[in-house]
Amino acid sequence: MNEKIHVKKTRRWLIGVLLLAVATAFIVVIYQPRALPVEVATVAKGTFEQAIEEDGRLRIKTRYIITAPTQAALLRPTLKVGDVVKAGDILATLEPEAPQMIDARTRSVLQQRAGSADAARRATAAQVQRAQTALAQATLEADRAGKLAQENFIAPAARDQSVLARQAAQQALLAAQAEQGMADYAAAEARAALARAEPVTAGHAGSRWDIKSPVNGQVLKLYQDSAVTVTAGQPLLEMGDTAAMEAVIDVLSGEVTRIRSGAPVRLLLGGGAAAMAGTVTRVEPVAFTKVSALGIEEQRVNVIVALAPATAGTSPADAQTSTAQLGDGYRVDAHITLSSQPNALLLPTAALVRDGPHWRVFVVTDGHARARPVQLQDRNADVAWLKDGLREGEQVVLYPGSMVADGQAVRVPLK
Repeated sequence: MNEKIHVKKTRRWLIGVLLLAVATAFIVVIYQPRALPVEVATVAKGTFEQAIEEDGRLRIKTRYIITAPTQAALLRPTLKVGDVVKAGDILATLEPEAPQMIDARTRSVLQQRAGSADAARRATAAQVQRAQTALAQATLEADRAGKLAQENFIAPAARDQSVLARQAAQQALLAAQAEQGMADYAAAEARAALARAEPVTAGHAGSRWDIKSPVNGQVLKLYQDSAVTVTAGQPLLEMGDTAAMEAVIDVLSGEVTRIRSGAPVRLLLGGGAAAMAGTVTRVEPVAFTKVSALGIEEQRVNVIVALAPATAGTSPADAQTSTAQLGDGYRVDAHITLSSQPNALLLPTAALVRDGPHWRVFVVTDGHARARPVQLQDRNADVAWLKDGLREGEQVVLYPGSMVADGQAVRVPLK
């Protein structure tokens, strides 16, 4: 009997101990700090770049504005914006402008003016005849005086006087002939003013001017898309070669001093198009004011970028597609490289934490985040160039925030 009681007590004691152990383990599991899920990155070697990223636009290097050489009637253009033309192709056709019609009163005035011009022409013709007669008489007298002077019948002074009289008669004839020419021109002008407007004969090639393209290219803009009368120097259309383009990138004036001629540039058109390479050819010495999207006035400077030609490994189809994607005024995103260092030890700047004047990171070691100071050689918006503190292949915590402390248990979620 006593043995049975003892066995029951022992069993109860064992059950109690077991329940106590289970409760203790449950409490320990509940209150034990859990591993914090974090995002990590691996320290690796790569190329470190300092660059400026801005947007810009493409433009044609050389554009041509075709203008009217004189006042004329422009025939309706057959070209459209984007049409491809070759050097020598006809861009526009001009016809002489018909003179204005005149009313009865104006015609009467012009007729009287024409009559007056004809009368003046006849008067000058009579003056020419009189001057010719005077010259003939002066020539005879000069010849007679010359013979008499040789025979000493008259003094040499008399002979000289007759010679001078002949020269004066010659000058008078020239003046009369000039006045006759002026009268002829005035009469012709008066008759031309009387002419009525007559339609130009259709298809008459001699009455038209064909304006031809100076270079191979495309039509960029039509200033006139219908038949109209144009004046001398009035723009008709604009054209250029889209195969010869450059990029214009506006950069803040405070940053443009770091850009050097020949710096490599990568241009992105967007929409999945392949990036284009280029080089800085010129930094304009003049700044301009531009209002940003936030309404802040900024001083900016244009940086001119030359597009690199297609490389030897580029297929003709890819080169043709790349050229076809370009257009005047297209927006581009530019990545201008200021400096480049290959084989540099890099880590993302998202892993850096300020520690006074220095930097530190959290390195993942055996499931725990360990704070470690680091020294930087340089950094940009994306990555930092490490000088000391980490080795290649180590993992660091990204965006640690205030939840991660030295020794904190961490885990990397499975992706």
